[in-house]
Amino acid sequence: MHNPFPGMNPYLEQPGLWPQVHNRLIVAIADDLTPQVAPKYRVSIEERVYTTTEPLPLVGIADVAVAQRQIDPNVAQTTAQLIEPRRVQVPLPVEVTERFLEVRLVQTNAVVCLIEVLSPSNKRPGDGRTAYETKRQKILGSATNLVEIDLLRSGSPMPLGDLERKPYSILVSRSAERPNAELYEFDLPEPSPSFPVPLQPDDPEPIVNLQRLINDLYSRARLDLAIGYAQPVKPELSEPDAAWVEAVLGR
Repeated sequence: MHNPFPGMNPYLEQPGLWPQVHNRLIVAIADDLTPQVAPKYRVSIEERVYTTTEPLPLVGIADVAVAQRQIDPNVAQTTAQLIEPRRVQVPLPVEVTERFLEVRLVQTNAVVCLIEVLSPSNKRPGDGRTAYETKRQKILGSATNLVEIDLLRSGSPMPLGDLERKPYSILVSRSAERPNAELYEFDLPEPSPSFPVPLQPDDPEPIVNLQRLINDLYSRARLDLAIGYAQPVKPELSEPDAAWVEAVLGR
């Protein structure tokens, strides 16, 4: 089955599905870029690992079984009566891995461009956003180009001043042109735009056709089998967007 939407499929953002979409899209962008930049450059898939105690979506985690403890009736109780304890949860440290792309010069192994596809943890307050913003500031203060892809409606977008923002965007920041940058924005009904990947100043910039990659990913992974289109979109859509989704799906 093909992606039924002309642009971003809003159902791909649901918590149980997005990690798979994110990882597959990272690989798809790497595979698309490699023949365009080789042999001078190579595209590597890298990982950022951090530890958090924030609650994460319980995807593929078994329910916790609570054992009933028996109290020996033969044990004499003191005048202090036993009370029923309140069941609570303690925050456990969880290791989180986020993948991103680096375009590197083959000759020197220098990172020329960083490509990020944002995750939900990057867009909500907490350890994930802090880790990403620290990395982002370091890149923006360096000679490395940055491409930042935001396909998530939920959460707070990365800071770019007080601009009115559309729900989806792609930031292309060339190191030689900072603080100026290009922001490709699009709404739910619009096709995802193609975008350039900046390299060294004198080299032609390869183009990534994001919509084609999303459509190919959807078909190859048979994501239609993982999506319940009878269910409402999460996070919730505005009334006009919800009506548009209903029309696209023929409901």
